[in-house]
This record gives sequence, C-alpha cells and structure tokens, in this order.
Amino acid sequence: MSDLYELLVAVDLLDGISEGEVAELQWHLGTGDQPEQLSIVTAFPAVVLDEGGIPAIEEEPYPLLAGRGAASRVGGVLCSALASRAGLSRTGWSLTSRQEIHPDEFDKVGELLVWLAERAHPTHLRGDGAVPIGFLRFHEAEVPEVLRVEDGQVGWPA
Repeated sequence: MSDLYELLVAVDLLDGISEGEVAELQWHLGTGDQPEQLSIVTAFPAVVLDEGGIPAIEEEPYPLLAGRGAASRVGGVLCSALASRAGLSRTGWSLTSRQEIHPDEFDKVGELLVWLAERAHPTHLRGDGAVPIGFLRFHEAEVPEVLRVEDGQVGWPA
C-alpha cells in the first residue's frame, strides 16, 4: 500500500519576482539548472554516513516539483511549467505543476507553496486571507480536496 498523493498546483504570481527566483522556480519545476544560491527553499538536510560509517548531516538540494512522465499511482502524466504573462491582461508569471508526493515531502513542498502563496496574484486571495494554491488527492480517492495556504501554513491532511 502506498501513501502517494496527487498534487496539482495552479497559481498566477505577481510581477516583481527576481531573475534568481525565476531561475530557482524553473529548477524546482525541472525546467532549469540548479542555481548556486537557493533563496526560496534554502535547507535540504539529509543524514548520510561518512567514511567511518558515522551519521552526518549534509545538504542535498533537490527540485521539489520536477516529476516527468507517467505517474506511478495517480494516473496521468507528471509535469510542470512556468510561463510569463507578459502581454496578457495582467503581468507576472503562471505556474502549473502536477506531481505525486509522499507525506514525507509535505514539509519541503510546503515551504515552496507558502512562498508561492505569498506572491500570488490578488485574484487568488480569499476573504478569509487563505490562498487556494491547488488540489490534493490521495491516490485511492476519487475527488481532490482544495489545498490552501493560510497564515503561512499549508493545510495538509492530518
């Protein structure tokens, strides 16, 4: 039995995101190279064994929404894209990603989703201050739930 979830993120972002932040988003989406300096999600600690077999913590950055190809459990295709809205009715960026994620990844992916929600176009903001950032569906469920960011926290399932 698997604990995989389908995560669908769809958000329009305000203009004013720096070139470095765009490059980091592209890396997280699997469409660009890893920047030398990370500013969106900055810590990726991992326990590794050193040469003497002693556990040590090292930084092992990895892109958070870079899955591609056929999904293993949720069906369909994993994909991500970031597009400029220049020349459209509003400027900024549009981001869409469909991924399979495990609850062990909720914290790291949550950091990225909170960052996105803080830069979401006002059309995403609800009267209660929450930003519906996308949808989350347990792989055996038929209907997804709205995934919201509120007060700097992602509303992951319990």
